[in-house]
Amino acid sequence: MKTIYIVRHAKAGSGSQYTGDFDRRLNEVGLKAAHVLAGLLEERSVAPDLVITSPATRSLSTAEIFCEILGYPKDSIEKRMEIYEGGAGRLMTIVQQLEECNHTIMLFGHNPTVTAFSNLLSGSDLNSMATCGVVCLDFNSELWSDAHPGCCKLVWYDYPKQHQ
Repeated sequence: MKTIYIVRHAKAGSGSQYTGDFDRRLNEVGLKAAHVLAGLLEERSVAPDLVITSPATRSLSTAEIFCEILGYPKDSIEKRMEIYEGGAGRLMTIVQQLEECNHTIMLFGHNPTVTAFSNLLSGSDLNSMATCGVVCLDFNSELWSDAHPGCCKLVWYDYPKQHQ
């Protein structure tokens, strides 16, 4: 059995102070939400073997907050540009190529890709993952290469507004 946590980056700022979409930073709401959701995962004893993120500032910052709280070394975070640029199919390829020693993974990225990927893996119909939303999926296989549409069970979906 393997577990996949799919996390949409926390709420980010927008406006002319940013040189582009890639450089947008988390705002105060996003920083607070990331700490709250990461704390909830810590309470659930989540311990990722591998953390992969889009290198965009808002996604990387969200991943770093989660890693700090969950005790995962920040310098071990794997940054993958294809999470920023690609769709659900690209994420499927990333998962299918993972090393089997990784039993619990966390993927940090952007909408609409993270929602589409969660739905693709689980056959669920999530409308749109909230910022800093977290999906937990169980994958009943020992081989990541077995990943395919509908292969996972949606265990839970959590997001900041559930904890206000």
